[in-house]
Amino acid sequence: MDFNEKLQELRKRKGLTQEELAEALFVSRTAVSKWESGRGYPSIDSLKMIASFFSVSIDELLSGEELVSIAQSDQLQKMRQMRDLVFGLLDCAMALFLFFPLFGQAEDGALRIVSLLSLTSIPLYIKVPYFTLVSLTVLCGLATLALQGRQVRFWNQIKSGLSLLFSVSGVLAFILSREPYAASLTFLFLLIKGILLLKRR
Repeated sequence: MDFNEKLQELRKRKGLTQEELAEALFVSRTAVSKWESGRGYPSIDSLKMIASFFSVSIDELLSGEELVSIAQSDQLQKMRQMRDLVFGLLDCAMALFLFFPLFGQAEDGALRIVSLLSLTSIPLYIKVPYFTLVSLTVLCGLATLALQGRQVRFWNQIKSGLSLLFSVSGVLAFILSREPYAASLTFLFLLIKGILLLKRR
């Protein structure tokens, strides 16, 4: 008997509806429905709660193959959450550009390193894109952190690509405008993101 059938049988034996079981396990009714129809498995934590609630062992609920499948899925989910956390923090760290001295400014025949907010010697058509790029990257990071673990399909599909796009744009913009410190730091952030994406494969 597969997990979905066992769960259905245990629930019916206790005389519970899917909604009542969901409330007892602190999950949505949709999650219980998904498990019982065989369209997915619970996380390791939910599995422990199910076993405890019905006073059975995890081995009684799952076959060996099902347990391996859940463990792999759980590990993949944790890796995604870790990647999202790092991507979000790196994108938010772009706010440092506003306050840290990373940009060169010519003053009285000498070059002084200043923050983006203190940068006055460049034309507006360069400064505005800098601010826009930094602001959009930080907003992307905040959204990634705020929506972490939530099932927002559209955002989950674009967040990594958007983050990489902003990083690549930043590297190119800072290299073309000859800002080596800003370009190096942005490239470092991009490199970390690239390593995390390669680790996932």
